[in-house]
Amino acid sequence: MSLPDRPHSHPQDQPLPLHAEEKPSLQAPADLPLLDRAPLAYENPAFLNSPDGRLIRILAEYTEPLARFRRERIQDTVVFFGSARFNGREEADRALELLNNTGSMAPAPKNEQPASIPEILEGTATELSRRRAVAAVEMASYYEDARRLASMVTSWAATLTPNLTPDPTPTPTPNPSPRHRFVVTSGGGPGIMEAANRGAYEAGGKTIGLNIRLPFEQRPNPYITPALNFEFHYFFMRKLWFAYLAKALVVFPGGFGTIDEMFEVLTLVQTHKLAKNITVVVYGKEYWNKVFNFEWLVDTGAISPNDVDLFHFADTPEEAFALLKDGLTTHHLNPEAARDHHWSATPTHPPSLDDLLGPEFARTR
Repeated sequence: MSLPDRPHSHPQDQPLPLHAEEKPSLQAPADLPLLDRAPLAYENPAFLNSPDGRLIRILAEYTEPLARFRRERIQDTVVFFGSARFNGREEADRALELLNNTGSMAPAPKNEQPASIPEILEGTATELSRRRAVAAVEMASYYEDARRLASMVTSWAATLTPNLTPDPTPTPTPNPSPRHRFVVTSGGGPGIMEAANRGAYEAGGKTIGLNIRLPFEQRPNPYITPALNFEFHYFFMRKLWFAYLAKALVVFPGGFGTIDEMFEVLTLVQTHKLAKNITVVVYGKEYWNKVFNFEWLVDTGAISPNDVDLFHFADTPEEAFALLKDGLTTHHLNPEAARDHHWSATPTHPPSLDDLLGPEFARTR
């Protein structure tokens, strides 16, 4: 078989050979500056902080805390919510101070501060400052109650991790764990959050602060375990870490932020979105009954009569601790409850890395 004829090519169609002096130079022209190396994508702050980097920032606020919780062997938490605006009273003669905003470390303006005793006696206090003076004393007592309750929870939880405490209990404990149980967690700021971290710190336990970056001066309180001091940009990622590790929630008197977090968790419990039992203690019945008329919500059909059973009121640290201990023991420490947990090893469900080291995530239904 003969091959087909190739197209005829003319000599002028062939490329002409380059003479040595006509060959292209491999060096940059002298008038162009040398380029620096481009940054790696994950080291490029302009990209990471841009709208295009948002997905990476969100993932970072999931994976970085997860790595630290694994390293610190945190299994689950007890979350404290409450006002960030009042500090506790260390001494009887210390003036109570109202902070400027939720999470702020700056004091409120003078005209918004609680009145002092001399101002009240001299009649120079405004009606607002008089009311806030009364409230300031009450809020200072809540600070001390949160501090005491967190200490009680931490001391009890230490008996559940016998290999992790300096002075382990010599008696057998229900469902002992190689990880830290029921670690006191707060939003990381001042006020009730500081009180919770402080009580846990004073009891010798680890304690978590999930702070949020705000556009005004604020800083984490000094009682947070340094390795468990977090700062988030996204409120929703911070909420995830509040809800998905919590086995109990304690809600002290507070404002918008406290109310937001409380009803966020109550909605998850009400709708059975989380396949776990969360013990919710609402601290200060008189305060919360002034803020919300729960009976009216039932009467109007806005909530079911059974929804008011999703939480328990308490007015003393001892009462709140009894509710927490009972709920945590019943739902998370009894052998029957432990067998129902997804992390319990079975022949068909071998333990995962998180089962051995990491936090215990709440399953969704």
